[in-house]
Amino acid sequence: MTDGPWQDAALVAIDLEGSGAQDGEREAILEAAAVPLRGGVVQAAEGYCSVVNPGRRIPRRPWISPGLTDDVLAAAPPLSTVERELAARLDGRILVGHNVAVDWRLLRRRCPNLRPAGLIDTFRLARRLGKGTAGSSLGALLTHHNLAEQVNMLAPGGQPHRALWDAVGAGLLLTALAQQAGGPTPISLGQLRHLAGLPLDPASPARPAGEQTELFG
Repeated sequence: MTDGPWQDAALVAIDLEGSGAQDGEREAILEAAAVPLRGGVVQAAEGYCSVVNPGRRIPRRPWISPGLTDDVLAAAPPLSTVERELAARLDGRILVGHNVAVDWRLLRRRCPNLRPAGLIDTFRLARRLGKGTAGSSLGALLTHHNLAEQVNMLAPGGQPHRALWDAVGAGLLLTALAQQAGGPTPISLGQLRHLAGLPLDPASPARPAGEQTELFG
């Protein structure tokens, strides 16, 4: 469906925290969050978040998210357990995230059996709408749109650069930007994909079940 309002789509905001691309083929998922949107509203109470045991020690680096210590990770479930939870929440749905291509690259590498229906990038949407002038990071955009406190309320105990906080933030930012893009008339899912969609596979754009036209164009 591309002609209906974007709010009617099966959307889920995601965020991953990882060990860093510097790890190359050994890059590990350290934390994952998935928060559904229904009617354009973030459903934080239905969200899922888990730290992930990478099966090895992770060197302390500046980009490792706060709190993701070896002791915390060692007590976490393995990726195989987390992957089953993610599949139940992501398969057949459109993934929303800030710089979502980065999350999808790692998720696709480590969980190749996941089958989402597409990608929506809030970073791309903000840039296309000219909303990145105050800074294009998720935190800067949430502050610019007066959403940071709402994220804190929906993700109590969370903090920036942790998976749940960032996933909730991406969901709220999508709603704010989509409303600005459409004005009094909600934009369609097709319009949203045109503005902010990314292909799951650059060589083969994803299509939801029953759709014959390209998603991104």
